[in-house]
Amino acid sequence: MLWVLGTIVALVLVGGLTLQFAISRNGPAVLTAVDRLTGSTDNVALLTEASIGESEAQNLFVWGPENAGEDAAKRPVLLFVHGGSWRSGDPEDYGFVGRAFVPKGFVVVLAGYRLHPEAVYPAMLEDAAGAIAWTKAEIAQFGGDPEQIVVAGHSAGAYNVVMAALEEQWLGAHGLSTSDIAGVVGLSGPYDFYPFESDSTINTFGPADDPEATQPVNHVRGDAPPMLLIHGEKDTLVYPRNTRELEKRITAAGGSARTKFYAEMEHNDPLISMAAPWRNSRDVDETIALFAKEVGARAKTSVPVQDESR
Repeated sequence: MLWVLGTIVALVLVGGLTLQFAISRNGPAVLTAVDRLTGSTDNVALLTEASIGESEAQNLFVWGPENAGEDAAKRPVLLFVHGGSWRSGDPEDYGFVGRAFVPKGFVVVLAGYRLHPEAVYPAMLEDAAGAIAWTKAEIAQFGGDPEQIVVAGHSAGAYNVVMAALEEQWLGAHGLSTSDIAGVVGLSGPYDFYPFESDSTINTFGPADDPEATQPVNHVRGDAPPMLLIHGEKDTLVYPRNTRELEKRITAAGGSARTKFYAEMEHNDPLISMAAPWRNSRDVDETIALFAKEVGARAKTSVPVQDESR
């Protein structure tokens, strides 16, 4: 019996290592595949695909309930932007985000953006604003409430949505305002990384005329949409001080920023936590859902949101 137990343990360990390797190679696609096998897919569907530009990277995928068109009540919207150091990533690989939040009552938009070397700053911000504008105009036909749009992103995607919420010019180009965003969720986001040191930041932001203007911490406003900033304390790719510095400056400006730090999490762990089976034992998705519903409801009724910690 001992050799049988040993064999089972060895197979589990090998399987776990194989999964970790696969995630490191093409994480989001693997997470979506695992999520499809281990999570519930009841009444969750990919409703449509759309484009917001000529580039293949400027694409959107809308997830919602299969009967979205039959519901009279409109759902809050979570628009999610992927990471990848502004040089890789495809929103089509993030179906697990849709399957995490549709059962919680959301319509989910997965948004792509132009990447290096095709594009450099500020292309990602133009595309983030374009995705928000498309969602504002079109999401009602898919069961979403255009008055309750919360934008979220992981890593580079967190940078994109935070900047789109702080600088008026990007949404202003579409005749919108940052007040059209009910709230912002940043996962493992880089918000204060000048001077540029990594290849990805040098390539993407190096050509900017004013490099300090590329930094979210330099655009804080007291009237910006409320933010929820999540970070793992063991993140060595984007250090947690990025989240702490942004929260400190927003709070000092009179704005609303909440933070949640996870002591044992690394850079990708908050993202992985949104996929089955991990989301069954972690609270990242629930924390996001509660925040998004709260700020969405308050935006719909035009009640100012105050940070509970202030």
